[in-house]
Amino acid sequence: MAQKNGELHVVFVPYFTPSHMIPLVDIARLFASCGVKVSIITTHYNALLFESSINDSGQLIFVHKLKFPSDEVGLPEGIENFSAITGPEMVIGVFMGIDLLQKPIKDLIVELRPHCIVSDVCHTWTVDVAEQLKIPRLAFYSHSLMYHCVEHCLNVYTPHEKVSSDSESFMIPGLPDKIEMKRSQLPENIVKTNLEGPYWEMMKRIKEAEPRRYGVIHDAVYDLESTYAELYQKIKGKKPWLIGPLFHFSKREEANTAVKERHSCLSWLDYQEPSSVVYICFGSMVRFSDAQLTEIALALEASDSSFLWVVRKGDKLQENEQESWMPTGFKEKMLTNNKGLIVTGWVPQLKILNHPATRAFVTHCGWNSILESLTAGVPLLTWPLFAEQFYNEKLVEVLGCGVGVGAEVCHSTFDITDTIVKKEKIEASVKMLMSNSMESEKIRSRAKDIEAMVKRAVETGGSSYNHLTELIQELKCHVFSTLEE
Repeated sequence: MAQKNGELHVVFVPYFTPSHMIPLVDIARLFASCGVKVSIITTHYNALLFESSINDSGQLIFVHKLKFPSDEVGLPEGIENFSAITGPEMVIGVFMGIDLLQKPIKDLIVELRPHCIVSDVCHTWTVDVAEQLKIPRLAFYSHSLMYHCVEHCLNVYTPHEKVSSDSESFMIPGLPDKIEMKRSQLPENIVKTNLEGPYWEMMKRIKEAEPRRYGVIHDAVYDLESTYAELYQKIKGKKPWLIGPLFHFSKREEANTAVKERHSCLSWLDYQEPSSVVYICFGSMVRFSDAQLTEIALALEASDSSFLWVVRKGDKLQENEQESWMPTGFKEKMLTNNKGLIVTGWVPQLKILNHPATRAFVTHCGWNSILESLTAGVPLLTWPLFAEQFYNEKLVEVLGCGVGVGAEVCHSTFDITDTIVKKEKIEASVKMLMSNSMESEKIRSRAKDIEAMVKRAVETGGSSYNHLTELIQELKCHVFSTLEE
């Protein structure tokens, strides 16, 4: 154990999906940059997602790799997180594997004897380990603060129960801003009770573990959500530590072990006019129906905008091949004058958003994507699909840096097959953001103001910088004062 003024040792336990794992590793890198000894516990294939960024950082970070129990849960080797699965039947296997790893991870933490644990909020059992070792445990949330505040007010005031249909709008009381939603946009846990399955069991455990945690860390920026930070502290009874945007604060460069050279999509962007391209990407897990892909293609064609579109469907297209969902002649028109590019695999999103040719971003409103877009000053066309994404869309509305496509249904799976957003809505939204209208220019100007605000937060004296340094100082005081007792 450390002596007074000695080295603080913190163990980080990421959850097994990239949108949670990569930000938590960014926190580990930030702690290491402040002189903290850092240990990260994960599995072999999950380590591949972030190890190169650690090796290139020049920081002394210890990565402890455990074997994922693939055989025990009936999964092929290499399927160790939710983005790696190739079918819905694998979801249960990943959940089971994570459960089986609890004891090996716990045993390793006990062996390492750290002064503090920072774990993803989904690893609720780390509270027990922290209490056993008599050390603080901080939970990491990869969410906005608005998400927590909106969900709290929905549970307390139940405005959704006072409307006559799923499509009727209602106001949410108790919030700093005027927030209007529909029942169809709410996640299952708000509108239904007694939900079953491993995901909902995990959500229940998260709620139960809340009172026992030492504190919470958010990949968020105080300047963006100051009124919600104040409400959050009243609701939860503890100050949230806001140290985002983590990818920018930690100066993380995107890395993909399968891509060793500059991605071809960046070369394509180099040939486009400045501020002329709409970038469309719905994350790594969304799967649209053929009918929805067709509507998007028709809208892009009608908008006459240049586009870079990431499609998570099918294999990489051959040069003259056209998928069945593509409208007749779509690919030929797309290739004419280099008007559009479709990519089916991984793309360097940070570099795309920061490229001079990118003008707007069509997104599912995942929190990481929103933060990346805000930091690049790129306006958003919001198309939320599931989980807390409709709450994130409301934050974009409040900030005034985007426009909604008109999505109205919160889905319970990653396969979006039961609803269609029609071509006309998509086309109108794209045309508005890509135009030079007063409304579009106002949104663009606001996006640039927010970019400057977010980037100031991570500079010396900025809100995120101060939260990080104050948190580490508080942990040192807590640990060393406990050791003296």
